[in-house]
Amino acid sequence: MLHLIPPFLHRWLYRAAYRLRGRWRRWSKRPSQGVAVIGRDAEERILLVRHSYGSGRWALPGGGLGRREDPADCARRELREELGCDLAALELFEVVEREIQGAPNRSFIFVARIEGRPVPDGRELIAADWFAPGALPAELVYLSRRQIERFLGPQSNDS
Repeated sequence: MLHLIPPFLHRWLYRAAYRLRGRWRRWSKRPSQGVAVIGRDAEERILLVRHSYGSGRWALPGGGLGRREDPADCARRELREELGCDLAALELFEVVEREIQGAPNRSFIFVARIEGRPVPDGRELIAADWFAPGALPAELVYLSRRQIERFLGPQSNDS
């Protein structure tokens, strides 16, 4: 049904919802949960995306965890919906507890191989690209950079 909304309008609605959700989270302090995926290809490059809302910086793909949804299932669903690709060798890397927009958040960080060619949906995601671990973009969301650096370990400080 949502595919009937023109992409430009869909992107505008995402931006408005993002701002409203931020205000709601700061006011309600309601905890949330989500997933992020450190997706790699055969060349060990890392998949990053740009959302149509928020800072406009590169970030790890992922999204919000549905009520009673398994985190691994959520990771697979998010990448299928937003990028049209599947995940292989999906492994939980870490669980991060932090505050986002003034409310508690739990993020399940996964590592996986990306199967297929990632194509942004043009609605929630406007770009997707592969980056070598030593050549991550300067415009990378801070939390995504920290997660990638923890995954890569000491060698990430050499680049």
